[in-house]
Amino acid sequence: MFERLEAIEAKYNELQKDLTNPLIMSDYNKVRALSKEASDLESTVKKYEEYKNIEKEIEDAKILMKDDELKEMATLELENLKAKEEQIKKELEILLIPKDEFDGKNIIMEIRGAAGGDEANIFAGDLYRMYTYYAEKNGWKIEELHAIEGTSGGFSQIEILIKGEDVYKKLKYESGSHRVQRIPSTETQGRIHTSTATVLVMPEVETSNIDIKESDIKMDVYHSSGAGGQSVNTANSAVRLTHIPTGVVVTCQTERSQLRNRDRAMELLKIKIQDEIRQKEESELGKTRKNKIGTGDRSEKIRTYNYPQNRVTDHRINFSTMTLDRVMDGELDPIIEALQTEDLRLKLAGESFE
Repeated sequence: MFERLEAIEAKYNELQKDLTNPLIMSDYNKVRALSKEASDLESTVKKYEEYKNIEKEIEDAKILMKDDELKEMATLELENLKAKEEQIKKELEILLIPKDEFDGKNIIMEIRGAAGGDEANIFAGDLYRMYTYYAEKNGWKIEELHAIEGTSGGFSQIEILIKGEDVYKKLKYESGSHRVQRIPSTETQGRIHTSTATVLVMPEVETSNIDIKESDIKMDVYHSSGAGGQSVNTANSAVRLTHIPTGVVVTCQTERSQLRNRDRAMELLKIKIQDEIRQKEESELGKTRKNKIGTGDRSEKIRTYNYPQNRVTDHRINFSTMTLDRVMDGELDPIIEALQTEDLRLKLAGESFE
C-alpha cells in the first residue's frame, strides 16, 4: 500500500511542477487535463501527508516516554495517536480502491413491464415515478427519450436520460428485475399478485470510438406520439433503428425533425452496443469473482416491493426497510447507501476477486 502511496505522491508532485512550466501553461487544454489529474490525486496525497505527520508524532511520543516525568502524559498521547493512525490508514485504503470510471456520468435508464401483464406495466410506471422523485431530490434533470404506454396505465417500456452529478454512481445498482407483491386494482377477490418490471441502467459515455456500418442498420419511421398515444406530429419524425448484427433496437421521438431524432437514436444505439460489450466483459470477469453486487444483468432478481407489509427487500445484500411508501416517493438513499457500503466492504476485504 505504501509503495503505491509513494508513487501517487511522486506523480502529484510531478504534475504540480508541470503546471508551473511556461510551455505547458500556454496550452489551455493541456493545463486543464493536468489540473484534473492532479485534483484526482490531491485528496489521497493530503491524507498520506497526514499519515506521515502522525507517524512522526508517534516517534516523538515514544521518545518522551523515556522521560519519567513525561511518561504518563506521553503514554496517553501515544494511545490517541495510534488510534488516529489506524483511522487514517483505513481512510487511505478506501482512497486507494480503484474508482469506477463511469461514476460521474449521466445515465440512460430503460424500464420495462415484464411478467404480470397490465399490472407489470403499471408497476413499471410506479418505478418511473419513484426514480423521477429521487432525481428531483438530487437536483437532477430527466429527459424522456421514448415511451410505450400500457393499455391500463404505466408503461410497457420507457427510456429516460437522467443528467446530474454522480447519477451513475448512485443508480448503477438499480439494473435488474424488480418484483412487486400487492393486490392489483383489477383484482376482485382481494388476492395478492406478483409481477415484475426490469430496469437497465447504462452510463452515457463517449461513443466516437464505436463504428457502426450503415449497412448494418435498419431504420423505420412513424408518427411521434404523446401521452395516450395521440399523434403530436403529422410528419413521420419518430425513428426506430435496429442494429442487425446484435438485434439492439432504439427509438427516439423527442425531437421535431426526423434527422435530429435519427442522430439522437444513433447515439443511443452506440451507447447500448457499448454497454452490451461492457456487460459481456463484466460477465466473463464475474466468473472469477467470489462475491459481487450486480450492476447490469436485467434477469437478476434484485428487489421485492411488498405492499401489504410496506416492506422493500434488496436480495443482494439481504437489506429490508419497512418504509415502502417513502421509498416509492423517492426516498431511495437508505437502500443505495447500504448497497454502496456493502460494495466497499467487499472490496476492502478483497472478496471481489479470487
